[in-house]
Amino acid sequence: MASRPPRLLVCTDTWPPQVNGVSVVTALSVTGLRERGWEVAVVAPKYPEPRAHAFPVELSTGRGGTTQIPSAPMPGYPDIRLALPSERPIATILQEFQPDLVHSATEFVIGRIGQRLAAGAGIPTVSSYHTDFSRYTEAYGVPWLRPSVSRYLANFHRRSRRVYTPSHVAAADLATIGVQQVEVWGRGVDTRQFSPERRSSALRSAWGSNDTFVLVHVGRLAAEKGVDRILAAYQQARGSLPFGSVHLVVAGSGPREDALRESVHEGVSFLGNLDRSEVLPRLYASADAFVFASLTETLGLVVLEAMSSGLPVIAVPAGGVADHLRDGANGIACAAADTASMASAIVRLVLDRALTRRLARGARLTAEALDWSRELDALDRSYREVAFAGAHPGPSALRLEHAG
Repeated sequence: MASRPPRLLVCTDTWPPQVNGVSVVTALSVTGLRERGWEVAVVAPKYPEPRAHAFPVELSTGRGGTTQIPSAPMPGYPDIRLALPSERPIATILQEFQPDLVHSATEFVIGRIGQRLAAGAGIPTVSSYHTDFSRYTEAYGVPWLRPSVSRYLANFHRRSRRVYTPSHVAAADLATIGVQQVEVWGRGVDTRQFSPERRSSALRSAWGSNDTFVLVHVGRLAAEKGVDRILAAYQQARGSLPFGSVHLVVAGSGPREDALRESVHEGVSFLGNLDRSEVLPRLYASADAFVFASLTETLGLVVLEAMSSGLPVIAVPAGGVADHLRDGANGIACAAADTASMASAIVRLVLDRALTRRLARGARLTAEALDWSRELDALDRSYREVAFAGAHPGPSALRLEHAG
């Protein structure tokens, strides 16, 4: 009897049409693995029909199908859906689909149930560490919860045969809480989709004259992202520059959107969530620089997308951003929570266009070394090791394998 293709079940608490770095990377991984011969099934929350879908259609459909778990809006952040703790649908798909491997892409309801049921059925499990939720406790005013959140994350990931995280900083964070079976993976960007060639003169003209310096920020408008610091730095820089010489464009949505919109009155355009296949690449390529303030990223996918689009990056070298930001080579590094430092960087780029062009070239070169196809090939190999070879190499070997 002919052998069947390998089968993967992805259990995730975030999935298109929800827009964030985790949903993007997870969806791209599913598409890439199907192209590499895997049959992939997905368990994810059920979402209301979006007004506009930010993802291309091929990311949310395909062989294996998607099982949707009923969900409810998260209090205070309705864009995030909390799946109901329903075991039956996941148990059913485990029995019917018979996966060779279960990947818990998130650590909460669906990810945890999938992990537990797979372990009970003797199916190998792996997990992803995309987000340091323990640091979120400070952004949301409950720092005393950080030890409890760290313990939960540690216990969750210790149950995995392998943990995938997109930066060496995040891998080190996992090591400090006793998680050793870590592979640095997921630091890729599609350099054809996000390219300087997507530049649009018509789009750029909406924000001022040809001489206007256009800054862009892309991301969720939530407390932990520090967008309020970006707006404060921008207003400070704007006061030091000739009128009309700089404009800030903010793409994304979230619970802080209304408050952020109300905090500024001119010189800033808020665009909401954008289609990732066409509109977002044009936005990046039509700007002059990217600005980012988050301190909690394990990767900072939008930073790589901006670099791939030929934008110098003004950011804090914290978390996964530190793996890629090189001060004076592809961007300008700012001190954490230092508005004046970020404002100074903005002024510097606006007034020195030669520096901006040099950093833009460096940013594109950085992105060109991070081929997404190579990352997907590595994930394919890693999955097959765990699912079929029973391989469980130590952390040193794993980190060195994809350290380039």
